Amino acid sequence: MEQPPISDYGFLSDSRSGALVGRDGSVDWWCPSRFDSASVFGRLLDPTAGHFRVAPVGAGGPGYRVERAYRPDTLVLRTVHHTPQGSVAVTDALAAEIGARAHELGMNSPAVLIRVVEGLSGRVRMALDFAPRPEYGLLTPYLHEQPDGGVLAGAGPVVLVLHVGGLSLRADRDRVTQEFEVSAGQVVGIDVAFGEAYGAPPARLDPVATLAETTRAWEAFRESHKYSGRYPDLVRHSATVLTGLTYARSGAVAAALTTSLPERIGGDRNYDYRFSWLRDFSLTMRALWVAACPDETSRLFAWVTRSIGRIGDEPVPVLFGVEGERDLSEHMCTHARGYRGSQPVRIGNDAWRQRQLDVPGEVVSAVWRLRDYLGATFEEELREMVLGLTEQVAKTWHLPDRGMWETRDEERHYLSSKVLCWLTMDRAVGLADRLGERADPRRWAAVRDEIRDAVLRDGWNDRIGAFTGAFGSAELDASALILPVAHFLPATDPRMRSTIAMVERELGTEDGLLRRWTTDPAGFLLCSFWLVECLVMTGEPKRAEELFERVVGYANDVGLFSEQIDLDTRAQLGNTPQALSHVGLINAAWRLTEPDSY
Repeated sequence: MEQPPISDYGFLSDSRSGALVGRDGSVDWWCPSRFDSASVFGRLLDPTAGHFRVAPVGAGGPGYRVERAYRPDTLVLRTVHHTPQGSVAVTDALAAEIGARAHELGMNSPAVLIRVVEGLSGRVRMALDFAPRPEYGLLTPYLHEQPDGGVLAGAGPVVLVLHVGGLSLRADRDRVTQEFEVSAGQVVGIDVAFGEAYGAPPARLDPVATLAETTRAWEAFRESHKYSGRYPDLVRHSATVLTGLTYARSGAVAAALTTSLPERIGGDRNYDYRFSWLRDFSLTMRALWVAACPDETSRLFAWVTRSIGRIGDEPVPVLFGVEGERDLSEHMCTHARGYRGSQPVRIGNDAWRQRQLDVPGEVVSAVWRLRDYLGATFEEELREMVLGLTEQVAKTWHLPDRGMWETRDEERHYLSSKVLCWLTMDRAVGLADRLGERADPRRWAAVRDEIRDAVLRDGWNDRIGAFTGAFGSAELDASALILPVAHFLPATDPRMRSTIAMVERELGTEDGLLRRWTTDPAGFLLCSFWLVECLVMTGEPKRAEELFERVVGYANDVGLFSEQIDLDTRAQLGNTPQALSHVGLINAAWRLTEPDSY
């Protein structure tokens, strides 16, 4: 069984974990303990690694079609299956705690998958196929029929309990397959509750009532955020996706829900993105602020300061676990076939070991952006973090690193890393009056100016007429677009105009996709949104608007972006939903609203 296209998947979240459900009605990814825990349904990465499908019998045949949409301002997904015999809706969600509202969402989620089947017309026969396979498919559970008509699945540390309203389920050896009919007006509630083998029993919830409560919790959350810029529906939905990728207990934002979805089908650049990247920090903070989510920004700051801890001589890792774990050592799931044969399947991400000099700039820039919100005098941990990051950059900016694309070959003097080092020093100078007696703005300003001189001298390639990806290189890189976004150079500077034009011509496609470099096999959505911002800043708002509207067209039918787009097929590639793609949309929409915004 081949995995569906990445764009077929809708995203469910309880702000602790997430699930992916396909247009075919199959939940193919769910890591119920937290975002980066082991899956219990993992068909996304191997056809035999578990799934839970609820769909009409004969789905996909003549006369069958599907339409689906999120309930407004929620991650509650309603899929309508139209068949020759009638129509039925399946509404899916990960349950919120009963009574949770607004920012309580996700704090005490019960780890229950809710599926409510509603007959709309005619009489439709439904098929249920429940095949859990914990630990990415390594375990096949024992199934036990329960006195209340449910089925308990247990293997290793995992317990799952399935109930279907009005049915006494029959367990086969390793799965539950059953059919039932739904008539117009009839409602059948289904729930799958997760528990730990040696912990409290799984929660037992009323699926219909819990679905209503979960919907209200999401709606209350979004009602507390007011965005007044352009493209409000797109921005609000992307902000909802970011909320869904937020681990509520700490405030950390996962880069994506998934691991090992490839940048190229059959390729080996398949990485685990279920962690929180400091590189994404400034962009995410800006997006959350634009989308009027100040409480989320406060919690994200608290997570960053706690995760980094006291700063010494070692480079600050680029990523952490969602509760601040530092050691995210990578290993391979050698038993898993990978998405459409793309191997290896990785768990963990060894990028945490790399030196990436841009990281402090992302964090200090975010502090500077929200300085007034954070107060005239910073709390000790925030002050120590900014001082530590600034001094580290002052000592190490001249070293090579792995760059923002986290290359796994040799270190280089990447342009974007140097620009973010400059940004660290520049913003630290601006924050000096809030950093106490250890602040040294005069020395910091001297280092800032030295970095700037190096970028202008060594980052510019006279022969091709552009800033390139690394000092002394002739290779274009879309990361050069961060120079005006970071206010290192105005977009109207002749060198920047030339760079933007070269990047657009050499790395872009006619329909708005932008590759990171010339040999990149796919368009990188964040870079396309950076180009939108650059065009606004060069005084081309009409072209920027047209590009923006082309790029947002790469979202799937329920408004979700993965990381990249295949240049030949225009199919989504990479981990999904991708936080930075949605961050890029929000920031580009705000740039179109406020061209001079920081």
